[in-house]
Amino acid sequence: MFNLVEKFESEIAKYYGSPYAVATDSCTHAIELCLRYQKISHATTPKHTYISIPFTFEKLDIEWDWTDQEWKDYYFIGNTNIVDAAVLWKKDGYIENTMMCLSFQHKKHLKLGRGGMILCDDENDRQALKRMSYDG
Repeated sequence: MFNLVEKFESEIAKYYGSPYAVATDSCTHAIELCLRYQKISHATTPKHTYISIPFTFEKLDIEWDWTDQEWKDYYFIGNTNIVDAAVLWKKDGYIENTMMCLSFQHKKHLKLGRGGMILCDDENDRQALKRMSYDG
């Protein structure tokens, strides 16, 4: 089973042009892992985003604010290098030096019903996030 997950991670990383990928059960949980890993204490998010983003901030006791930012395909969680790319499906679309979080829910290009991925370019980040993903 783990070999299949590693193969899937490798294929998604290759498609997006990212050195590494870490599979998660959802984009929201991918973002949560990145926020926890970086110990973020304050962030911003566009007013027009998924409700799970401010709920995650509240869950993690992160101070946050809305922004009037317009976005298409992705946006940065303010003051971080964490990218909410839930709707982005683009070959070589990875942005260097970020933790780009993807979604594979049923309305997306990969109709898996559920799932997410964190793309990154640092091996230490990948290893830490992978361990975190196993621990829930």
